Amino acid sequence: MRQPSVIARRVAAASVTLVVAAGAAACGPKDNDAKGAGGDSKPQKGGTLTVLNASPQEDFDPARLYTSGGGNVPSLVFRTLTTRNRESGAAGAKVVPDLATGTGRPSENATVWTYTLKKGLKYEDGTPITSADIKYGIERSFAAELSGGAPYLRDWLIGGADYQGPYKDKKGLASIETPDDLTLVFHLNKPEGEFPYLATQTQFTPVPKAKDNGTKYEEHPVSSGPYKVVKNENDGERITLERNPYWSAATDAERKAYPDKIDVRSGLDSSVINQRLSASQGADAAAVTTDTNLGPAELAKVTGDKALAARVGTGHFGYTNYIAFNPKVKPFDDPKVRQAIAYAVDRSSVINAAGGSSLAEAATTYLPNQKSFGYTPYDHFPAGASGNPAKAKELLKEAGHPNGITVTLTHSNDKNFETSPEIATALQDALKKAGITVKLQGLEDNDYRDKIHGVKTEPGFFLAHWGADWPSGGPFLAPIFDGRQIVKDGANFNTGFLDDKSVNDEIDAINKLTNLDEAAKRWGALDKKIGEQALTVPLFHPVYKRLYGSAVKNIVISDWTGVLDISQVAVK
Repeated sequence: MRQPSVIARRVAAASVTLVVAAGAAACGPKDNDAKGAGGDSKPQKGGTLTVLNASPQEDFDPARLYTSGGGNVPSLVFRTLTTRNRESGAAGAKVVPDLATGTGRPSENATVWTYTLKKGLKYEDGTPITSADIKYGIERSFAAELSGGAPYLRDWLIGGADYQGPYKDKKGLASIETPDDLTLVFHLNKPEGEFPYLATQTQFTPVPKAKDNGTKYEEHPVSSGPYKVVKNENDGERITLERNPYWSAATDAERKAYPDKIDVRSGLDSSVINQRLSASQGADAAAVTTDTNLGPAELAKVTGDKALAARVGTGHFGYTNYIAFNPKVKPFDDPKVRQAIAYAVDRSSVINAAGGSSLAEAATTYLPNQKSFGYTPYDHFPAGASGNPAKAKELLKEAGHPNGITVTLTHSNDKNFETSPEIATALQDALKKAGITVKLQGLEDNDYRDKIHGVKTEPGFFLAHWGADWPSGGPFLAPIFDGRQIVKDGANFNTGFLDDKSVNDEIDAINKLTNLDEAAKRWGALDKKIGEQALTVPLFHPVYKRLYGSAVKNIVISDWTGVLDISQVAVK
């Protein structure tokens, strides 16, 4: 899922819209079993679920959304060819069928993927969902006026790079074939074993061409999921969902759809959201949030109250906070200098600055510590919990800096506990012990993003972070370390400007694998190999803590999103 600062509204920490947010296994607290809070009764249908969010659900059009696994609120309305497995922990990081009967049938070299739709699929008006509708839904995501979705289809589909969408090109994409109403065949310009993951994105939502009214479609997108939009006010600030009478659980094994109604209220202050969830008065007892975490101070208060602590969902999303180096800028062109900084880092102080061990876990690998990513433990420059300044000084001396160095660390002024002043100051204090004087350059968030992603403006030493578009090493390592993804005019994420043929070739080789478990092992090995170059210094993986109302049942938090899955929630 791209740079978290860019995807906060997508992943939503997950909303993953995700927007934002998430290792150990990503599961809820031990007392958050399948029965959830509110007694021992089994979850039942009925009632209204309220969603209290800070960020509005803007661009509620499947073409424009950039979500992980189809998102949280969006996946109540938009079904896709495949989706995330709606189970807690590591089991939830698997891709499973949704509209399709399987996760896809690949050709021998993974350049052709074939899907068969389930029979009996219908829209909210009772008309059948066809393969042509999914093809059209994908094609409209190429239209300039509907931009914002994941970029992979443009890169992967034959002819995708030049296609302008169905409003300008009536012929459509020849690389998507629909030989009959239930079959789709995708032709790719290179092997992509992870295509089933991509097929979870909302761009694979069926859209009936006759109902497409362009940029106004988001006001009432035609539902293929268990809920339909009956009201969308102020560009996603208030969205009301009610049952889609033509959705059938017989064709959807993933969404439970317990509540009769979903009331999404956004634009709220995060402190207000947590106060309302804590109090759980009236309708707020049946409320959740999909984008607001507990901060350090709030968590301290909640931890001291057993009743509140029992209503905290804990999760992990594939996300790493790290130091990035530009090896074209002195003295970071010297690997020994980069290694010295890696040894000097005090991860304990960094974690404290990020909110404490309940909200952050120390990282020594670039890949998140989850099996689906191919996590392979390594620590090439062991600094221990509090840093190894002696080893750092030794390396600096070998690099010709016996009296230490002075460097500038660029960070964001945004109070996000990730790339913010608190983290920068903790690193400044730790590196000082190794003879490294750190000057801090704090920038407003937009300026910070522009600076670190510009090839001509990228600083030598800065804070960065990355989140996963899906739980695999592919979307984590390739954008950052594939030399062919260096962008000279535009947003560049290969901050270390690594263009190593052996790394590029291994990325291509792994992409050919359709056995995702085998691919994960290879991603982990590649992460370990790249880590030896000290182009980044992993700092920590965030932990997500979110309150939910006292009447909310059936808590499911997967390693895919790291947050409560509202498709599973019951309020009765």
